[in-house]
Amino acid sequence: MKESWNKNFGGDWPGAAWQSLEDLGGQFKRNVEIRMRKGDVRSAVLRLLNESPMHGYQIIHEIESRSGGVWKPSPGSVYPTLQLLVDEGLLESKETKGRRTYTLTEAGKAVAAAEIASPAPWDTTIDRPSGPRSDLAVAGVKLAKAAADVARLGSTDQIEKATELLHETTATLAAMLKHN
Repeated sequence: MKESWNKNFGGDWPGAAWQSLEDLGGQFKRNVEIRMRKGDVRSAVLRLLNESPMHGYQIIHEIESRSGGVWKPSPGSVYPTLQLLVDEGLLESKETKGRRTYTLTEAGKAVAAAEIASPAPWDTTIDRPSGPRSDLAVAGVKLAKAAADVARLGSTDQIEKATELLHETTATLAAMLKHN
């Protein structure tokens, strides 16, 4: 398998495989072309903290989960937003079990209540394409993530079964275009 990988795709196995899975996920995400507005991270943070206190990585993962894996804000956008909301008096933070957990202040609860009146940013995004092409790209992102998870956490048997399934799926997709 290693020789086949190196011949067909270049690079050292398994490092090249990991990089290729990451690249594939990145290509699909670029194809989806989701452009979140600057205020969307702020809105998402306020909405989530209105439900329960969280730390930054919980917020990132919750946004990713609620968007179906399509939107995963970076720590570089979430943590500055959290600090800004603290500075504005809308959040307070405290260290718990080695993590900084954020909660809404009374003023923050009022602002969060106003946010809830509009659609959640993970449900409707301003430039989010829709239709079959977008659906296929989103499915591709989810597939790349699932394949990476199996490769990282699966047993040898699970990895072999997943590989076989992906080969079958690839052949089926390629055959679709040959019939046009």
